[in-house]
Formats: sequence, C-alpha cells, structure tokens
Amino acid sequence: MKIQPLRTDGCFEEVMEKYSDMIYRIAYANVRVKADAEDVFQEVWCRYYQKNKTFESEEHRRNWLINVTLKCCKKIYSSVRYKRTILTDDMSLLKERLPERDFELYDAVIRLPEKYRIPIYLYYYEGFSVNEISDITKTNPSTVRSQMKRGREKLKEILKGDEFSE
Repeated sequence: MKIQPLRTDGCFEEVMEKYSDMIYRIAYANVRVKADAEDVFQEVWCRYYQKNKTFESEEHRRNWLINVTLKCCKKIYSSVRYKRTILTDDMSLLKERLPERDFELYDAVIRLPEKYRIPIYLYYYEGFSVNEISDITKTNPSTVRSQMKRGREKLKEILKGDEFSE
C-alpha cells in the first residue's frame, strides 16, 4: 500500500483546529509570557501556511509543527529583549485555573532549563512517548530518557525549595 503524502493546502483550518491548543500550550510552557506565546503561535501557523509542505503522515505533520514551535520559542528567548525582560509571567491567570499543587508543579517544570523542560513537558503534559519525543526533537531516545531523569532530579530540588542551579 502506497502512502499518500499530506499537503498543507486545502485543510489548513482542520489542521489548525486539531493542533492549535497543543501548539499554544507548548509555546507558553517555553516562553512563559502570554504575548510571546501568541507571537510563537502566529509564527508557527504562518510558516505552516507558507511552506505548503508535503507530509508523509499525520505524525510527521504533528512533529513538524512541534519542532517549528520549539524553534520559534528558542528564537524568542534567545533575543536580547527577552533576556532583558523580567518575566512577570501571566501566571496569575494560570494559578486561578489550576489547583495549588498542580500549579506549583507546572511552575517548577517551566523553570527547568530547556534541555530538561521540553522532554518533561511533552511527556507529562502532552502525553508523548519517549520515542515520539525523540522523533520530534531529533535526539536519541536514550538522550531523552537521560534528560527526563535529570529533569526530574532538578524538579525535586526546585520543589524542595533548594536553590536552583544548572
């Protein structure tokens, strides 16, 4: 059976409806500022629309969208403006919606360094497997497992109240 390539044309609205929430959550978890997350969100969908890329499968499309989201986040938090901004976050809005215990854990996760935050977030909050995260981030599954192990150790330090350091 031959796999029909999936194109971006003709189904933009359907794809956007299917993945919008996930893209926004990943962007927000990485940049931690609502306006920046919205900028990433918009950039991802603009790139998707402009590329008119052919995808081998729906999984390939999803992974491409996540990968582009992560790259856009990197671009934002490596910018001079972002580095000079004190992150006051929009955490009060999130705090209202989550139970205290869940909020503390989420807050700790998004404070992790990127190399730990991304796999932990994708695994626990988005439900991806280690192999899927490996495909998305283009890293070895054993590297993903190591990052998750070290990330969980960092989370324990953060939640115990120890000084956070990489």
